[in-house]
Amino acid sequence: MYTENTIHNGRRATLVALARRKGISAGLKISRHSLDLIFIDYELNIIAERTLLLPKQHIPDVTLERATLLINETLSNINASAKELIAIGVSITAPIDKRTKTIAIPGIMPHWNNFDIISYLQSIFNIPVTLDNDANCCAVWESRAGSVTKTTDFIYINTDDGAGASIMADGKIWRGVTGMAGEIGHIQVDPLGSICACGNRGCLNTFINEERITSLLRVTHGDLTVEDLVRLANEGDPGCRRIIADTAIRIGTVAAELCTSVDPEIVVIGGLLVQSGSVFVDAFRESLHRLLFPDVLTPIQVVVASNLTNCSALGAALEGIDAAEKIHHKTSQHL
Repeated sequence: MYTENTIHNGRRATLVALARRKGISAGLKISRHSLDLIFIDYELNIIAERTLLLPKQHIPDVTLERATLLINETLSNINASAKELIAIGVSITAPIDKRTKTIAIPGIMPHWNNFDIISYLQSIFNIPVTLDNDANCCAVWESRAGSVTKTTDFIYINTDDGAGASIMADGKIWRGVTGMAGEIGHIQVDPLGSICACGNRGCLNTFINEERITSLLRVTHGDLTVEDLVRLANEGDPGCRRIIADTAIRIGTVAAELCTSVDPEIVVIGGLLVQSGSVFVDAFRESLHRLLFPDVLTPIQVVVASNLTNCSALGAALEGIDAAEKIHHKTSQHL
C-alpha cells in the first residue's frame, strides 16, 4: 500500500511545504509479521505510509535490507531526495535494553538477539537513528499529538500481539534501570502456566498472545488471525466477542496492579484489539476499576488512543525528529 496526503487549501499547503522543507523523519515499526513505514514532517503531517508483510522468524539482515529499499523507494515516490530524510526512528515489538540498545529478552525475537539495529541503519543513511519498543513509541505520539496532550502522567497499554505498557511520569517515559519498565506482558498470572518466550512460566502474554486466543476458536471458526477475530467481533460474532472481552479482563487485571503502583491520571489503551470498540473497552474498564482503590477522589480515566493502526511508527518517527533536533542544537552551540 502506498498513500500520499494531498492538501489543497492554499495556506495549509504552504505550511506543510515549509514543514517538509525542514526535513522528513521515517518511522519504522518491526513486528513479528510485518514492517510498517511512515514519513512525517516537522508539523507531524503524514507524508506517506507503506506496509510489507514479513515471513515468520524473519532475520534482521534481510528485514532491514527490505526496510532500506522501502525507504528509498518511498522517497522517490514522493519526489524527495535522500538529503530531506533527517532521521529514522525504529519501533519494535520487544523490550529494549537502554544500555546496549538491543533487545532485552532473547527469546522474544530470537534471530534479533544482540543485533545492533541502530548501527546498521546509521551506516547506510548516515543520519540519527533511534530505537524503542512499540508501547513507548505509542505513548510518545499520544502525548504529543494524540489523546493525552494535556496530561503528564499516564500509562499506555498496547494490545497488538500480547500486551505491553509505557509509563509516562511527569512528562517523560519512565524506563527503569534497564529499560524494562512497563513489561506487563511478562508479569506472572499463573505460577504453573505455560512457558513464556521470556523463559518464565505463566506470564500474561501466554494467555493473550495471538496463537493462544485464536486457538480457542479453532474448532468452531477454523484458523483465524487477530485481524479476523476483531473483524468478526465487530460483525457481531458472539464467540469472537467473548474471547476479546475475556482478553480485555485479563489485561485490565494486570493493568490495575500497575496503576496501584504508579498512580496515573489516565490509562490510554491502543492497538489491534481495541479496534473492536466497546467489546474490548467496556470489559477492560470494568476489570480495571473493579480492582482499584474504591474510594479514590479522582478515578483513573480510561481513554482510547487517537490512532489504533500506526501509532508506534508515528511515535518512532517523532523520536527521530527529537534526536535530529538534539544534534542540531548541540552543533549550533559549538558554532
